[in-house]
Amino acid sequence: MKVHEAEWFKSSHSNGNGQCVEVAYLPGAVAMRDSKEAAGPVLNSTYEGWHVFVGSVAEGRM
Repeated sequence: MKVHEAEWFKSSHSNGNGQCVEVAYLPGAVAMRDSKEAAGPVLNSTYEGWHVFVGSVAEGRM
């Protein structure tokens, strides 16, 4: 699967103000992008790295 074919989603906590990060789960990676620039750059992470990041945010460490 290519990034442009991915199913992108926003957090259920998104308030719709346009300041969102979209995420897509890919085979072997998690892709992230700015919701305002769908054709812009994409940041990829491993699943492990994504879970560490999300856990850190949830605990207020980021």
